[in-house]
Amino acid sequence: MARILVVDDDAPTRDLLRLILERVGGHEVAEAPDGKVALRIHRQEPVDLVVTDIIMPEKEGIETIREFRKDYPAVKIIAISGGGKTGPEQYLQAARGMGAMRTFKKPIKRDELLQAVNELLEEDRQ
Repeated sequence: MARILVVDDDAPTRDLLRLILERVGGHEVAEAPDGKVALRIHRQEPVDLVVTDIIMPEKEGIETIREFRKDYPAVKIIAISGGGKTGPEQYLQAARGMGAMRTFKKPIKRDELLQAVNELLEEDRQ
């Protein structure tokens, strides 16, 4: 069981991801509405993996990914995006450039998310 942090300003999305990761994936899940809170949570109780939205108020996803990469390089990162003005592809490409290991467009498919989480966590066990 891993400790996963879900970061999204949309509460229903956070709830759905938490349910999938806890009930189906068997993981312990913390939630944050933005990157600022996410980093504070990680400093208090470190996580193994972060699933972060890109477009959020306060501290958005690209900046959050950059800070995690700089200060906590061992943390695995999955970026998700519903788009914004230009569509999700541009944001997800930027997220990969900042260090996200996997990226997904919203709505994210349950099985694809769980597979990515398991693959990233498995890398640490090898």
